[in-house]
Amino acid sequence: MDHATYFKEHIRTVPDWPAPGVQFRDITPLLQDPAVFRKLIDTFVHRYQAAALRPTVVAGLDARGFIIGSVVAYQLGVGFVPIRKKGKLPFTTVEETYELEYGSATVELHTDAVRSGDRVVLIDDLIATGGTMMAGRRLLEKLGAEVIEGAAIVDLPELGGSEKLRASGLQLFTLVDFAGH
Repeated sequence: MDHATYFKEHIRTVPDWPAPGVQFRDITPLLQDPAVFRKLIDTFVHRYQAAALRPTVVAGLDARGFIIGSVVAYQLGVGFVPIRKKGKLPFTTVEETYELEYGSATVELHTDAVRSGDRVVLIDDLIATGGTMMAGRRLLEKLGAEVIEGAAIVDLPELGGSEKLRASGLQLFTLVDFAGH
């Protein structure tokens, strides 16, 4: 069985959540089963052990990107930095606002989270419209870091986020694609 099929079998689809017509892709079952969780983390770690993709820092997007990103960073022996929703970080921050389907949101990063020249893998659980990952990338680049790749478990290609991110020049690595949203 290939990786995509294996992981897809452990992702729960919750219909009509958080709104009618939305098919929510819940990664909780991936995290609950220790063997599946290990395989998930190992898949990312093996990719980023290669010299060409070896980061100096892993950044995780609020909040499920923290779960995956921190463990990947630990396994790679590199630092982890959280990119949080506005108002959650206690130190001096830079912020980036991005558009949602209805309204906007803002994410923040501590000003000392990365240094100029850091090579960063930016991780989240899912790519939908791409707004959160694009905002995270802009934050990291404001501080002089290079985002070498965006990574996620799930891609929802019909929502156009992965296409938009790739068109901006960001290399992406995802494990599972789901049709629809």
